[in-house]
Amino acid sequence: MTHSLHPTVAAVTERIVERSTDSRAEYLRRIRLAGQSGPARGRLACANLAHGFAASEPADKAALRGTVKPNIALVSSYNDMLSAHQPYRDYPEALKKAVIRAGGIAQFAGGVPAMCDGITQGRDGMQLSLYSRDVIAMSTAIALSHDMFDGALMLGVCDKITPGLLIGALSFGHLPTVFVPAGPMASGLPNSEKARVRQLYAEGKVGREELLDAEAASYHSVGTCTFYGTANSNQLLMEVLGLHLPGSSFVNPGTPLRDALTRAAGHRVTELTLEEDGAPIGEIVDEKAIVNACVALLASGGSTNHTLHLPAIARAAGIELTWDDLSDLSAVVPLISRMYPNGEADVNHFHAAGGIAFLVHTLLEAGLLHEDVRTVAGDGLRRYTQEPVLRGDELTWEEGPRASLDHAVLRPASEPFSSDGGLRMLTGPLGRAVIKTSAVKPEHRLVSAPAVVFDDQHDFLAAFAEGALDGRDFVAVIRYQGPAANGMPELHKLTPALGVLQDRGQKVAIVTDGRMSGASGKVPAAIHVTPEAALGGPLSRIQDGDLVTVDADGGRLDLHVEHDAFARRPITGRAPQGPEWAGTGRELFAAFRATVGSADTGASVFPGVVAPGQEVRVVQTV
Repeated sequence: MTHSLHPTVAAVTERIVERSTDSRAEYLRRIRLAGQSGPARGRLACANLAHGFAASEPADKAALRGTVKPNIALVSSYNDMLSAHQPYRDYPEALKKAVIRAGGIAQFAGGVPAMCDGITQGRDGMQLSLYSRDVIAMSTAIALSHDMFDGALMLGVCDKITPGLLIGALSFGHLPTVFVPAGPMASGLPNSEKARVRQLYAEGKVGREELLDAEAASYHSVGTCTFYGTANSNQLLMEVLGLHLPGSSFVNPGTPLRDALTRAAGHRVTELTLEEDGAPIGEIVDEKAIVNACVALLASGGSTNHTLHLPAIARAAGIELTWDDLSDLSAVVPLISRMYPNGEADVNHFHAAGGIAFLVHTLLEAGLLHEDVRTVAGDGLRRYTQEPVLRGDELTWEEGPRASLDHAVLRPASEPFSSDGGLRMLTGPLGRAVIKTSAVKPEHRLVSAPAVVFDDQHDFLAAFAEGALDGRDFVAVIRYQGPAANGMPELHKLTPALGVLQDRGQKVAIVTDGRMSGASGKVPAAIHVTPEAALGGPLSRIQDGDLVTVDADGGRLDLHVEHDAFARRPITGRAPQGPEWAGTGRELFAAFRATVGSADTGASVFPGVVAPGQEVRVVQTV
């Protein structure tokens, strides 16, 4: 049964379609021109084709010479250091066999880098993190650039990797493309207990050994981290976008069902290349699909990083998504999931409670999702209310739960945890910002206090360690952390210290043009402030003692200083310059800092799709 679409969801979709008319039409024109009939390699000259199969085994070489069987590209983020990507080690051979059984052939087209924000928190390497998304997109495009491929399989999980793979895949939007998840690790030490030990360490009440024991018990095996940060938000969004096989996101690694789903992904992408209209990825990721992803993010209390990634992904498909769209959707989309840091549960508990199948079901019933979208499963979004089941050796899909199995973790849209979404947009004299409210208790959502201003997160931590922040209310302004300043690092290292002060009864908040973790927690954090300080935004003129208000419920980011007097102030502080921004590879990214876009447009170095006659818009100016 199809339910009527919520009027706000309909209105937001309509205005996205309208503002994207020219750029989306140009994007579709490009990919449809590229999607000519027949195996792509059939258009290569003999010397080109010979290079393309020179290293293949004899049987594969014969198939590639024949230019009849579809050839599937494998693009992977495998490395054996990071738990989320380690399972991909054995995927290529399994996928190649599955593709061959389905009537195709597959080649490993290329790898992409995969860095971990959990390792680089508070380190110089974090300043490469956001930029790595666009490097991954470019690496994906290079992997697909040989005109050898008729479809693609994307293997990636974590923070910047999945958005980067998707942006890159959309530049080859004529190819049927399936994303292949690896799944979360089994549950370990509860995330709330890990957070408690982190705060004790910040207070000096436990030592490094106790802290390391807690961290190792939480991050303990292969698979993604189990909290609901950016990595697991990625997986949920890929499924709601229709780019995963239904129900495949949160199946643990190393299980028979995980292996069966991996093989099924290879089989399905081969089927799509053989169909007359095989759902190219650029046709799947349309305005309705983007709105569905926004709704799912808000309903699940997902990562703040996706307020950057979703606009960037949309732009890659010729679609203009704004923070206003997210804000308007957030006002009507209920919060129906509680996973850490928004609750005690992890993604395994969410999956057991009904998971994505129930989430999609209840949001469809509430008229909050577009059902009439294309997916790799081929049957519209209703297909994603089903769950995969392994009966012997046969993989089938059956109807998922129609009621939550644990109301502490997952609820129907008619009985939500909150009537609005877990993310909100703030506006005021300091600019525009994003705040994650789903983990912040109502009594902490309004903070009006003097500013304490820092140009580096380490200076804040030093002030905390010295006791300089004890016993007073304040708003910590951490500036020169935007994409043009130093790559917009996550500032999650500040969370335990701020949490300690909040637990002592102080009213505290953070305002920054940087990012917080996708697992932003209980302290109110106005993040992604734009325009950023490095480009002369208002944060560059703020001073210690200025009264600042962070009002999550009211949607305000206020500065209580007379406007004209504030405008006459000189700029203070600065972003790192020259040699200060060298080492750990950071000097290689000077061109990114010079060209990166604003946070509200995705913080990307790519200009997006420009239709004939349109001008490339400069989104950041000094």
